[in-house]
Amino acid sequence: MYKLIFASVFFSISYGQIGVELSEKQLTGQSVSNKDKNEYFIMLPEVLESFKLMRKAALEEGINIKVVSGFRSFSKQKKIWNNKFIKNDSLGYSIQENIEKIMEYSTIPGTSRHHWGTDIDIIDENTLSSGDVLLTEKFYGDGPFVNLKNWLEENSEKFGFFLVYTNDNKRNGFKYEPWHYSYGPLSKKFLTKSIEINFKKILNEKNILGSEYMNDEFFVSYKNNFMLGINPKLKNQINE
Repeated sequence: MYKLIFASVFFSISYGQIGVELSEKQLTGQSVSNKDKNEYFIMLPEVLESFKLMRKAALEEGINIKVVSGFRSFSKQKKIWNNKFIKNDSLGYSIQENIEKIMEYSTIPGTSRHHWGTDIDIIDENTLSSGDVLLTEKFYGDGPFVNLKNWLEENSEKFGFFLVYTNDNKRNGFKYEPWHYSYGPLSKKFLTKSIEINFKKILNEKNILGSEYMNDEFFVSYKNNFMLGINPKLKNQINE
């Protein structure tokens, strides 16, 4: 059994008024911090309850769903972003090339869906795999997580979980991630409010590498193509 530690109280909000109550700090992962250890994960209580039901159903078919990434604070996402930026810079990437390379799979700090407590990256713990587990090839062919992928495609939406970055060549934004699922009943509301945030102002204050390149025009494109470049089932009508 893998170790999961969940916060029983994550945001002090009323779900019935979630669109009104959410603050900018909550939406950008700045109101809650998580320890920088892989064994600590946080989900909103409603998300956790649905996840438990989904995991139980999968276990009955021999699939042991393990969360490898859940809630991620702003500071954690900043560390991921800046480390990748430094590495790419050492390889000679221009600022624009560097940002585009990072944004193949990683979000700009403050814009990550993992800030919300609704999104999870998952694998099958019953299947052994070495190295980086979040690789597309591990979910295809004779990869270790093919059975998990097939089961999720058939069943995840029954529990409110939807694949975020689908394998649709008409979709813009981040590359296909067969491991990233979101609890739609809540994350759609988070997205609607998050789109309204002035991220340029936040990044200028937080020492995010490459932020000098991110002007107003950049963020209009980023919001339309990356934050909204997701499974249509995870967008409210207002986002269409």
